[in-house]
Amino acid sequence: MEAIGMIETRGFVAALEALDTMCKAAAVRMIDLKRVGSGLVTVVVEGDVAAVSSAIEAGKQVPDRTGGELVSANVIPRPHPELAKMM
Repeated sequence: MEAIGMIETRGFVAALEALDTMCKAAAVRMIDLKRVGSGLVTVVVEGDVAAVSSAIEAGKQVPDRTGGELVSANVIPRPHPELAKMM
């Protein structure tokens, strides 16, 4: 795992649309989708650092267009191996 990226939205449809856009924008793959509660959904993708960064940038634009709300977005380049166990 070279990098992981996370997008958190308010609304499941917005999260799915963001995931679709991220996977189409760059060579990333989904490793997790978590329903946090209160309508919050987090999508986690992995890939190389450049691909994850561009995918997150593309995915950040989507929730506003679909009526959802972007809560947060983050890229972690070269995460510690112990972090992979948590995912």
